[in-house]
Amino acid sequence: MSMKVEMRRLQVDALQPDPVSIEAAAACIRAGGVVGFPTDTLYGLAADPRNPAGVRKIFAVKQRPPDRPLPLIAGDRDAVERAAHLSLLARRLAERAWPGPLTLLVPAHPGLVPEVHQGTGLVGIRVPDHPVARALAAAAGGLITATSANRSGEPPADRPESLLHLADTGLDLLLDAGPVPGGAPSTVVDVSGDTPVLVRAGALPWERVLEFLS
Repeated sequence: MSMKVEMRRLQVDALQPDPVSIEAAAACIRAGGVVGFPTDTLYGLAADPRNPAGVRKIFAVKQRPPDRPLPLIAGDRDAVERAAHLSLLARRLAERAWPGPLTLLVPAHPGLVPEVHQGTGLVGIRVPDHPVARALAAAAGGLITATSANRSGEPPADRPESLLHLADTGLDLLLDAGPVPGGAPSTVVDVSGDTPVLVRAGALPWERVLEFLS
């Protein structure tokens, strides 16, 4: 007889999340667990990018081999600078676009689990425009992973109900803040060189990114 998989589900206000619930989710992450949480685009899966067990569990929850990098979100710019090197170009975009749906691909500092950047030395990172996401990242040590909350091959989730079946593959806790905007994921721009390179079109139009640099 199979045992029912238990997953905690904590409801939080999207604009003023309860600190007790945020701390419970952060403690789960610090212990190597995986938490579903809302962002300004879609729901994501959070683990500690410096904890090998947590990073491995992300891939187990998503049921995919660890062959793709994991994007990160940070509670603020200071946390970003503890995980990555921001060039002058990256800083200019960060000042204009954060918090918001722009992921910058930048050189990673040592200390991140290698599977986060797949040995490329580059990590995608942003500060999201969602109070729950920023509060969770800050409480969990400044940084968390932010890969889409879905199994491999499934559509990304824009409402908490879409994450419930992930309990079967190991999701430990869900921060339920109701539906999120959905639509396109964050725009990804490589700023590791002298000029920006569009890696993935997304919620922030490329033309707008270029305007930020003009």
